[in-house]
Amino acid sequence: MVGAGPYGLSVAAHLRAAGVPVRIFGEVMGSWRHAMATGMFLKSTPAATDLSAPEPGGRLADFRRVHGEPELTELTPIPCDVFVRYGMWFQKRYVGEVDSARVVAVGQAPSGPGFLVRLNDDQEFRAAAVIVATGLNGLAHIPEELRLLAPEGPGVGALVSHTSHHTDLSPYAGRRVAVIGGGQSALESAALLHEAGAEVQVLVRESRVLWGVKPDLVRPWTQRVAKPASPLGTGWALAAVCTAPGGVRRLPASARMLLFRRALGPSGGWWLRDRVEGIVPVRTSSRVTRAEASECRVRLEVDGTGGSETLTVDHVLAATGYRLDLDAVPFLSPEARGALACVPGSKAPHLSASFESSVPGLYFTGSLAAPMFGPMMRFVAGTEFAATRIARHASQASAMH
Repeated sequence: MVGAGPYGLSVAAHLRAAGVPVRIFGEVMGSWRHAMATGMFLKSTPAATDLSAPEPGGRLADFRRVHGEPELTELTPIPCDVFVRYGMWFQKRYVGEVDSARVVAVGQAPSGPGFLVRLNDDQEFRAAAVIVATGLNGLAHIPEELRLLAPEGPGVGALVSHTSHHTDLSPYAGRRVAVIGGGQSALESAALLHEAGAEVQVLVRESRVLWGVKPDLVRPWTQRVAKPASPLGTGWALAAVCTAPGGVRRLPASARMLLFRRALGPSGGWWLRDRVEGIVPVRTSSRVTRAEASECRVRLEVDGTGGSETLTVDHVLAATGYRLDLDAVPFLSPEARGALACVPGSKAPHLSASFESSVPGLYFTGSLAAPMFGPMMRFVAGTEFAATRIARHASQASAMH
C-alpha cells in the first residue's frame, strides 16, 4: 500500500481484517498535516467524513465519543486538525504499523508474477499486488503563465506557490498577495491571509463566486423528495453518483469525463462566506494573461470586464486545483507506466470494477479513480466503496496465490 491517508488506511484496514498480509508505506495523514494551512476546515460534513472500518466503531462520531468530545453536526465545520487526529486514531485501532519509508520504484518482478518494490533506503522486496493511494501528492497544478515565475519550483522566497505548499500563511503578514481561483481553497486561504495581516485580493475567472447553502437539520419531506441528500450535497444528480459509483463506471468515457469536470464546480463553504464577503476584495471575471518578476515583486496583467490592467503584488498564491496525471506518480517504472491503459481524454488509469488497472495486481484509488467512478472518489466519502471492493478482489487474488 503506497499512501497512508484516508483511502490507504481504509483499504489497509479491510485487508488486515481479511487476513491479507499488507505493508503500508507513507506518513499517516501526511497530506492533511503538510498540505493544509493551519486554521483550515474541511468542506465536507461529518456524515461524509468517515473512514471505512471493517467493523462498527470506526466513524468520526465514534472517535469523538471515545475521547469525550461532543458530536459534530452538519452545522459544525470540522477543523483539519480534528480530522488528522481521527485518522491517526483509526490507524492505531484498525491498521497497525505504518512504515514511514518512501517508495521510490515499483516495477514488474523480473521473474514470475507480482512486483518488485524499492524503498528510499535501497531495501527491495516482492509484492503480489500494489495499491496506489497517494491522494493528490505531486498533482498540484500551477498554470503555465504563473509557473514561469518559479521555473525551478516553489522554493523559499519564491514569487508563486500553490495552496498545497503551505502549512502556515502567517509569514505573508504585511505583504500583498494575489490569490488565483474561486473555490474553497482560494477563498479560505484568502480569509486566513487577511486574518494574518496580509493585503490580499482574489482573482476569479467566473462571473460570480458560488457559496454553499447552510444545511437544514430538519427538512420537510417535499424538499427531501425534490432534492435528496447525499455526501456531496443535495439533488438527484449528486445522489445518483454517490449511490452508484459503479454505475458511473459503466457510462461512456465522454460522459464520465464531463461528469468529472462539471459535477462539482468551484464554490466556498457556507460557513466561510462571512469571513470573505465585504472583507476580502474579490474580483470576478478576471483572468491573468501574463505574469513577470519585477524587482522581487510580481506584475500581473489581468483581463477583466473593464479591460486589461496591471497588478503588482509580492506573492501569487495559486489555488488552481490539481491535474490527474500518471506521469506525476514518480515511483512507477517506465515499463509499468507504459503498460497502463488510460481513460480516454485523460492521463488517469482505466480501472476495473475492483479498481484494478490494466496491469494485473496494480490498483489505484482516491482521486486518480475519480474519472472512472465519479466525483465521490475525490472525497473521504468514497472510502467505503473503494476499500470494500479492492480488499475483496485483492483477498481473492491472494488466496489463489
